[in-house]
Amino acid sequence: MFGNMISNMMVKPFQSPLFDDPKNYGLDYEDVEFKARDGVTLRGWLIKSGTDRIVVQSHFGVQCNRAGYCPKGKGFIKPWKEDISFLRQAKYLADHGYSVLMYDLRGHGESDIGTTPWVSWGPEEAKDVVAAVDFVSKHPSYRDAGIGLLSICMGAASTTYAYSLEDGLQNYPNIKAMIAVQPLLYSYFVDAFGMPGFLQRAGSKVTTERLGFDLNTKSFLPCVKDISVPTMVVQNKNDPWTNLDMVNAYFDNLTVEKEMVWLDVEKNRFAAYDYVGRSPEKLMGWFDRLVAPAH
Repeated sequence: MFGNMISNMMVKPFQSPLFDDPKNYGLDYEDVEFKARDGVTLRGWLIKSGTDRIVVQSHFGVQCNRAGYCPKGKGFIKPWKEDISFLRQAKYLADHGYSVLMYDLRGHGESDIGTTPWVSWGPEEAKDVVAAVDFVSKHPSYRDAGIGLLSICMGAASTTYAYSLEDGLQNYPNIKAMIAVQPLLYSYFVDAFGMPGFLQRAGSKVTTERLGFDLNTKSFLPCVKDISVPTMVVQNKNDPWTNLDMVNAYFDNLTVEKEMVWLDVEKNRFAAYDYVGRSPEKLMGWFDRLVAPAH
């Protein structure tokens, strides 16, 4: 019983319905859908502004979707008590001439469930990042656009795994830069979360049976060296749910132009997710400098 309960907390899909809409921000957009290489249909918003630069935004996992995070329905103990709308940074980007693709990873929001019907914390979702980049690369309006990747938590893990796939992101020279917000390994999260060992073991046993691999030993760190575009890493130094040595290792393993941004915000992991939308100008200069038209 405990094993199923803990595993459900960590890998059960569709824990967060959409709660926001680009109309609330006066944005020009269209609903879109596209398929990952394994046939899974993904859905999102294509927010339309300039045609020479576009940002592909990949959200964090389990309790999130393309709209962001909403505390409604998250139980008695909520990691953040207000909505975190990712449309805030999309609005900023659109106002500065970027189009933005915001999409739901498999098992989240309005996208279909994956061929593995559980959230994998990045290995399966990597296919979705590739599909999103492929979609905008082939879109008539954006074939010549430079692409920036805004990848948040599990989105950052998925993007990192996507650079190590044989048909992965390294095959898209139109990607010009990435911002990785708080990349996180499952094992460090569970340890930092303070879960008793017997619950960790019970949950891990069920999750390993569900996914076919052990999340405690699966790591994107060996894939970081494959990232081929300038990358900014953003991390709240007061984040109680991670291991800062792991974040430093991620940064150290990058072999491209890079910048480390340490935020000094509230002692809550979600504070950094909130910061991205509240102070986008402090981060998006990375894209302004690097994301130029593909040709």
